[in-house]
Amino acid sequence: QLREKKVHDIFSNKKIEVKTERDWWFKTGNIAVEFESYGKPSGIATTEAKYWAHVLANGDEEHCILWFRTSKLRKLVKKFSDKIKDVGDSKRSKAYLIPIVELFKL
Repeated sequence: QLREKKVHDIFSNKKIEVKTERDWWFKTGNIAVEFESYGKPSGIATTEAKYWAHVLANGDEEHCILWFRTSKLRKLVKKFSDKIKDVGDSKRSKAYLIPIVELFKL
């Protein structure tokens, strides 16, 4: 019941940032957390959302959704601040690469 309440609280009047990542995560074993687009801060660097939903898709089909408290995801990306990749349309965005396996380490 405690966890049910926590999930309910997430969806009750909380701001949620939702990002979808297609195919690339499956091929590389990494998720990409955007922090810059067209030379300006974006994504994790600017969001005011309390929660971050990272949708992993295979083509148009959702595989799973990873939920993060944004403050915890910000701490995690600091650990991988040296792993940066140009991503998105025309490679005009930058993202931190986080190995999926690292998401499950305590």
